[in-house]
Amino acid sequence: MNKTYCPSLTEYKRRVSRVVNIGGLPMGGDYPIRVQSMTTVDTMDTMGSVEQTLRMVAAGCEYVRITAPSMKEAQNLLEIKKELRKRGCNVPLIADIHFTPNAAELAARIVEKVRVNPGNYADKKKFEEIEYTDATYADEVERIRERFRPLVQICKQHGTAMRIGTNHGSLSDRILSRYGDTPLGMVESALEFLRLCEEENYYDVVLSMKASNTQVMVQAYRLLVQKLDEEGLQPYPLHLGVTEAGEAEDGRIKSAVGIGTLLEDGLGDTVRVSLTEAPEAEAPVARMLIDRYTERAALAKPIKPLEGEVPIDPFQYHRRTTHEVANFGGLNVPRVVADLSRLPRREYADLRAAGHLYSPFLDKFQMGDLGADYIYTGERPVPYMLPNGLKEVVTFTAWKDAGRRTDHYPLMTACTYLETSADARHPQLNFLLVEPIAFDSRLIEHLRTDRTVVLVLETHNPHAMPDLRRAFFELINHGVTCPVIIARFYPQQPNEKTQLDAATDVGGLLIDGLGDGVVLGARLLPVDRPQEDWLRDIDMLNQLSFGILQAARTRMSKTEYISCPSCGRTLFDLQETTAMIRKRTDHLKGIKIGIMGCIVNGPGEMADADYGYVGVGKGKISLYRGQEVIKKSVPEERAVDDLIELMREDGKWIEKEVVGEPLEM
Repeated sequence: MNKTYCPSLTEYKRRVSRVVNIGGLPMGGDYPIRVQSMTTVDTMDTMGSVEQTLRMVAAGCEYVRITAPSMKEAQNLLEIKKELRKRGCNVPLIADIHFTPNAAELAARIVEKVRVNPGNYADKKKFEEIEYTDATYADEVERIRERFRPLVQICKQHGTAMRIGTNHGSLSDRILSRYGDTPLGMVESALEFLRLCEEENYYDVVLSMKASNTQVMVQAYRLLVQKLDEEGLQPYPLHLGVTEAGEAEDGRIKSAVGIGTLLEDGLGDTVRVSLTEAPEAEAPVARMLIDRYTERAALAKPIKPLEGEVPIDPFQYHRRTTHEVANFGGLNVPRVVADLSRLPRREYADLRAAGHLYSPFLDKFQMGDLGADYIYTGERPVPYMLPNGLKEVVTFTAWKDAGRRTDHYPLMTACTYLETSADARHPQLNFLLVEPIAFDSRLIEHLRTDRTVVLVLETHNPHAMPDLRRAFFELINHGVTCPVIIARFYPQQPNEKTQLDAATDVGGLLIDGLGDGVVLGARLLPVDRPQEDWLRDIDMLNQLSFGILQAARTRMSKTEYISCPSCGRTLFDLQETTAMIRKRTDHLKGIKIGIMGCIVNGPGEMADADYGYVGVGKGKISLYRGQEVIKKSVPEERAVDDLIELMREDGKWIEKEVVGEPLEM
């Protein structure tokens, strides 16, 4: 099986794609990775669309997408474009089309690019399973091609670019019946359209494979690149995005896990970050993700090239096989370690930064859903008893000096580990801090047989994720099955940048099944700081660790909101509604709730949500269990109550309980 999907798994090289010109602003080739977003104003509101577009451009948008759900909106794109050009704004405009080929054909004569979704452009989705013979399937494909051909010809005639954008949640019944709900189905859905484009000698095409599930999204893009090469098709530019990422930190983390993982391997020519926020908030996040790679090739330290075949399947999730050490590895969820080693003072109440809330009145701890599994205290163990379930890691020196306590676990360097006999280590659990460069034959041999070691893997290479991934490959190839904690340390920088950097570095490994824990340390932060500043950073890093594990689909510890970023089709205030639903349901651990502004981003786009809240008309909401509509046209004012009642009927609802005061900042 050909596993090649990028120029290099060890050296930073950007995939060289075909150049597509979009309104005088080319994409692909050696051109910079472009930033784009989408308006949320009703497309018929010309001035509202223009003003919002100007704000988006000022925020860094290089392309602006506008929905055109019917002919009247497609026609009004001309008025929007005229007004923008009159104001001196030449940003290329992209029409977003679903279900309406005639609107696409009109828009293609007006704007610089059209986006079509193969799942609903000329296909259908009624959640029906259809039996096809090869002949009837081929007939159906030909029918769709004939419906698509006029758009290709119009685009070619007018010099209009096109994005063929597959969405995981809107695969047609036909594709699902043949390929299932899979990355391969997503890729084939796009390739059917792409092959026709090439037959018509039309090559101004950009491709995307979006999903709300980051694992599916990454696998689909990788498989797409591999299939393009395998079929001898052009290396078309890639538009990267995670659909319905959500809002605030969760939306940013989820976007970085999906988009950042692909950027690390040199994939991607334009980025759209989909947040349930004002569209001008999206471009700075996309820019921050992209800017990390402008100097990557120059700064990266050489990584030993791979020898032989890649030992994992990049197109399908498989967790690395590990043996169990304490509660690491095996079938355990990945663990979170909070780094408290730099705290100036050690007090009971400080554990709240690691998710463990102490009540002086009750004289007991309550652990929230984001309670760290371990704390690292370095040379100074905490001077009090830890709450039940929380465990402490100290340096090997501190462990020896404190009398080799069995309730403390030592952290060693590779040198110390190799120089220390087995009976001088902890009998159950020893942590070993190593860099990939330390993996020599002697260390590998010890790790192959020692059943007490958990590796803490770190790197100082700016090309961090591929360096750590290469180390995992080394372990797999040598039959080493000890659990591994991914360790990352970041300097003093804006929290949002740390969130994006860590989500990329750690999430990119977790998506490939690599990693049994995470520690985001404070080692690179300035030492001389107030206690409150340390607690704030520890709290942020602890929450970030859990957020990354959730975004990579490897440990569900809180409610997940699959909310679309809003557009001109939206039938209610998405930001306000998402905040309201979150306020009432954010205590439901592991439940996934889809919040969609219209039927286009409805049951299909919610993909694997447990429950759905979908706008179907002004002030009207349909409620879903999975992809099945349960209540139709519920008045908006009582829709959240009905959603909660549906969860109650399913035995999924629990009353919200106050577990303690949040960390004061």
